[in-house]
Amino acid sequence: TLVSIFGQGLKPVTLVLQLLEKKKKKTDPHWCHSPRLTNGEVTCRSPRGGAYRSTLGTRCDMSCDRGYRLVGKSSIQCLANRRWSGTSYCRMMRCHVLPLIPHGRYTCTRGFMVDSRCEFTCDAGYRIEGEHSRLCQHGASWSGAQPFCSDTDPPKIKCPPSRLKVAEPGKLTATVTWDRPTATDTADKSLEVILVGQEPGTDFKEGANVIRYKVYDQARNRAACKFIVRVEVRRCPELPSPLHGYLTCSSDGNNYGATCEYHCDGGYERRGVQSRVCQFDRNWDGKAAECVPMEIKSDVKTTSALLDQFYEKRRLLIMSAPNISDPDYQLQNVMIQKSECGLDLRQVTLIELLGSPPRETGRIKESLLSSEVIEGLRQVFRISRSYFSMVLLDKLGLDRERFITPMASDELFSYIDSFLLDEEERERLELHRDYCD
Repeated sequence: TLVSIFGQGLKPVTLVLQLLEKKKKKTDPHWCHSPRLTNGEVTCRSPRGGAYRSTLGTRCDMSCDRGYRLVGKSSIQCLANRRWSGTSYCRMMRCHVLPLIPHGRYTCTRGFMVDSRCEFTCDAGYRIEGEHSRLCQHGASWSGAQPFCSDTDPPKIKCPPSRLKVAEPGKLTATVTWDRPTATDTADKSLEVILVGQEPGTDFKEGANVIRYKVYDQARNRAACKFIVRVEVRRCPELPSPLHGYLTCSSDGNNYGATCEYHCDGGYERRGVQSRVCQFDRNWDGKAAECVPMEIKSDVKTTSALLDQFYEKRRLLIMSAPNISDPDYQLQNVMIQKSECGLDLRQVTLIELLGSPPRETGRIKESLLSSEVIEGLRQVFRISRSYFSMVLLDKLGLDRERFITPMASDELFSYIDSFLLDEEERERLELHRDYCD
């Protein structure tokens, strides 16, 4: 080296000074500029010891603070050209922006930076499903999964108030109307309200009718309400049937507006009003009618005039005997007297023809018949004076049966019930059978 220097014509003193200066620079602790790393840390190792951070040959490791990512060289070396072998810097790490959740929101402690925690909340009527919070982790990824808000609030529905309505006159039902209820919900704008029960505007029967409405939202939350439609049928006390008669009533018989008509059995006539109507105040109009025995005119001059009084009203039992002391007549008379009530229930009137002219008599109970009428009855129905006999006539005056010996009441009644009574008469007979006991 010295030969080289001397060859350059340098003086020895100058040469030594230059060599010393060069050696000093290579060992200069600030050979490279001092490395710095914002938001990070630099750890250097120098061949000359820990006090030297930027001498020639020094190697430095680069690391970033939490929440930052190193960009560039992770390790650099101080080179002879007084430069570092590379560069690097720390870039802030961020998690991706969290999406908004329907019907909810979130708030974060440090935005979307590392270590930021985002808390999720839902609107009123909704509930968090999943994690309530997420943390931005060091690798710029969120912890957990994205939650969602589920609808937990049931719809709201209000039924109309319960109501009472009186049935219309002559009916057992009432037409009732109301406004259909509407439902509201925190999530759904339109809801289908379902009716469980009878439709408004229709006829409701007597008593309490429960009406229900129910509604479901899209999350299948349910709400329901109910009210009562009560129909009152105003009723009068039940009308008793008249003795020896019966009633026919419209509608249910004793409800408001019902009309009851009085009818009398054959041989009886109505005395009083023909019908009565049940009023709104639960009372019948008018007064009760009676069925009284029909007035029989026995002083008529012809047989037809007598029979016309019974036509379609009463049956006739004509009893004939040679005289009042006839044993068959006396026996039959005793049985007739005991069965008089039963004959009356079956609408049968007894006519007696006794003896022969000039002492012949004919009577209906205590009323005597004229000789012309007696003779007419014998001729029309071919009734002999010489022996005991009975002729049973129906309401049309037709000869239905003849008896030539006394007839017990049970046998006589059995024949009448079986062959002369219609269905309606049999039913009324059953209702009044105990009357004669």
